[in-house]
Amino acid sequence: MNEHIQSKMADPTRDFHLPRYQEIPDVGLYLEQTAKYIDSYLSPLEDISITGSMISNYVKKKIINNPVKKQYGRDQIASLIFIAIAKSVLSLDNIHMMFEIQRQTYDNATAYNYFCSEFELILHHVFELDQANAKTGAAHNVKKEHGTFSNEKTMLRNMIITVAHKIYLDRYFSLLRDEDTI
Repeated sequence: MNEHIQSKMADPTRDFHLPRYQEIPDVGLYLEQTAKYIDSYLSPLEDISITGSMISNYVKKKIINNPVKKQYGRDQIASLIFIAIAKSVLSLDNIHMMFEIQRQTYDNATAYNYFCSEFELILHHVFELDQANAKTGAAHNVKKEHGTFSNEKTMLRNMIITVAHKIYLDRYFSLLRDEDTI
């Protein structure tokens, strides 16, 4: 791949960071505030976003809990960040099932923070931003950092890998169209 295109592809994800559970505001946010807050973190991913109407739909389908006094709390915001990313490769039914599995295995903060770490690590690996992971393999470093794998972690990692590769391919094709280098 041409170095110019590779650099342009990686730029938006170079400093990508999802807020950890403790960083998410614990005061409630109204619908539009919630959508803007989440999109501010997801904007480097370009095609991954969330709107107020999408959030309302997830509440209506009981994928997330109803807002309290029209405000969304930390648990709901963390869930919405996960949904926004996962929905690019999973159906809402499968996302709902993943939440059910997660609730039986880990508390919300642990599950969400693990998801954030994994997503950032794999995204950097796919875009070849982390040379250590590119050389030794992301799976080795994740296993070392987070302990042994479970079926739940394997399922989550496979979803994340799929999303990261989809982001990579979408960005690559977009840049090819923009550069008119086909």
